[in-house]
Amino acid sequence: MREIARRTSALRIIIVYASFGDGHRQAALALQQSFSSLGAANIVLLDLMAEAHPILNEFSRYFYMKSYTLWPQVYGWMYQATRCMKPNSLFAHWLHSWGADTLRRLIEKERPDAIVHTFPMLVLPSIARRIQRPIPMYNVVTDFDLHMRWVHPKIDKYYVATDDLRDELARTGIPPARIAATGIPLRSTFSMPRRLEREAERFGFDPEQPVVLVMCGAYGARSGLGELCRRLASAGRTQVALVCGRNRALEAAFRERFNTDGSRVRVFGYVESIHELMSIASCIVTKPGGLTLTEAMQARLPIFLYRPMPGQELNNARYLAAKGAAVICRTPGALAAEIESTLESPGRRSAMQSAIDTLRKEGAADRIALDILQNLPIL
Repeated sequence: MREIARRTSALRIIIVYASFGDGHRQAALALQQSFSSLGAANIVLLDLMAEAHPILNEFSRYFYMKSYTLWPQVYGWMYQATRCMKPNSLFAHWLHSWGADTLRRLIEKERPDAIVHTFPMLVLPSIARRIQRPIPMYNVVTDFDLHMRWVHPKIDKYYVATDDLRDELARTGIPPARIAATGIPLRSTFSMPRRLEREAERFGFDPEQPVVLVMCGAYGARSGLGELCRRLASAGRTQVALVCGRNRALEAAFRERFNTDGSRVRVFGYVESIHELMSIASCIVTKPGGLTLTEAMQARLPIFLYRPMPGQELNNARYLAAKGAAVICRTPGALAAEIESTLESPGRRSAMQSAIDTLRKEGAADRIALDILQNLPIL
């Protein structure tokens, strides 16, 4: 490791991500941390869409967030309609041309030795002739579902979540040697040991009773998750950690709703150290984004997925449900019943954890960073 750190100290790497949700950015940050630990400290994080097309980026983010409540079927149709797009199609060329001038200027300034994508804006091939030097490209796929937007003949290597996804990608014609089933990269905090009793008391929970972690920030106030929390609290057998993320209006509404003394529901805003809440939870209710699912799997939490949005999240949900690692529910009543049934059945919870253990992979960020550095010409 010391030899790798010495030889990589001068390397420059650009990590391209996007701000549609927080998962692509968190994967980029995890990789930056791992590269730095290996001596490659010159890492540039680039939200290419935001830098190149700020107005269009804000509109796209607005559409993405509103799709949860206003037009989920439209988003799902668009995702499925483009899922099998060909890398050499006119649509693919157009899609991968966004941000070309911005990336070219940054490459001229930074002179990177590699570009890593945690979001599939594969612009480099369209400007390769103007750069006049080869730059290796790597894709870190951040879902359990394969969209062909990630696939391009110029990609040097792919890093994917599961063995199944590796096999599916190979069936598209990518040589197996250029695909690694590493898992999705997480920050190093998710490798820390669990500290159950101390963490439970610090967050105001009784360590003797189960905690249901509900991640509701992306759903909005009218989703039915408030009704779920009411049902779980009124049953008197569980406690609820209700995380609203950066949705301050939602946080305020839920604090008012659950502000009674002795309430079994504790409301949180954005929690940077979400691994600490996961360490005291008995299960999790969440939307099926790739990063959140990977975090939950790392914590070995039975996963309950509520009304997954059509598109990559529904496909993620169906994959984990088929493997026995997650349960999909459509109503607050069904969700509460499934959670209570699982918490009251050690065998069922153990079966879900065993399914998770067959899928989860340790140390993805470090494995990806090390593999990329070992394959760069300087090494």
